[in-house]
Amino acid sequence: MAHQGPVPLPGQHGRRWREAWVPYAFLLPALVLLLAFRLIPAISGFREAFYTSGPIPGTTEFVGLENFDYLARDPSFWNSLRVTLVFNLVTNPLQVVLAIGLALLANLRWRGIGLFRGIYLLPVAISFNVAAAVWALMLDTNSGLVNGLLIRLGVPPQPFLTSSSLALWSVVAVVTWKAVPFWMLFFLAGLQRIPASVTEAAAVDGANALQTFRDVTLPMLRRMILFVLVADTVGNFLLFTPIFLLTQGGPAESTSVLMWETYRRGLLWGDLGTAAAMACILLVIVGLVVLLQSLLLRER
Repeated sequence: MAHQGPVPLPGQHGRRWREAWVPYAFLLPALVLLLAFRLIPAISGFREAFYTSGPIPGTTEFVGLENFDYLARDPSFWNSLRVTLVFNLVTNPLQVVLAIGLALLANLRWRGIGLFRGIYLLPVAISFNVAAAVWALMLDTNSGLVNGLLIRLGVPPQPFLTSSSLALWSVVAVVTWKAVPFWMLFFLAGLQRIPASVTEAAAVDGANALQTFRDVTLPMLRRMILFVLVADTVGNFLLFTPIFLLTQGGPAESTSVLMWETYRRGLLWGDLGTAAAMACILLVIVGLVVLLQSLLLRER
């Protein structure tokens, strides 16, 4: 007679079913919030891109692709797209490189390295609202701390936030100051997960510090680099707070990124259809950039 296995005890099937559903019960509140505050508004915004305000207040009319056609002929949209791409092409690699470099320093076994880690992590503990307000004071042309130091060095004061040639780079500096310590934490965690035996074996084989970093450390950080680069790219494409608090998209729209332009059209001008169309375009661009980054950094 074939062996049938142990006979389930009474009530065992019900207990297994309850144990299987316990994780989903704990996740249910988060899923409900995600559905209510993310997915439903996203679907509603996608629908809004194909409508415009009707002749009667509070009504809308279906216009198909007219909002997208309008944006294709709008110089302000193309300017905001250009500013967004330039900002990301500079900021994303800069933040990743600086974060890796600081993680390498923080990973050293030097005396006082704990104090260095604590001091450099201070920007992470400050909200972006507070950081932007402080930097607005520091970069003020007339009474800012930065211009005060430049004057002491014999350099004339610079219009950091009021010059169309300097404003975007000032925002890049502020955002980088705020973001690099945060991403450094991820790279530091990745470095500390690399077995010491691997780097010791490279040293035994005659590899110097640069060769060890290039041939051992970077390949073992590939997954972490991909994660940070993707997350950083998404965050910088959706950047809004420092633009809102520091420059309001100016001067002369030199810092008018797509998120600011979307906010201005939708909430300040009341053009919800065009703003929703811009949000859809931004979503597609971010998706394509993330896909390209994933393909370039995928495992061999």
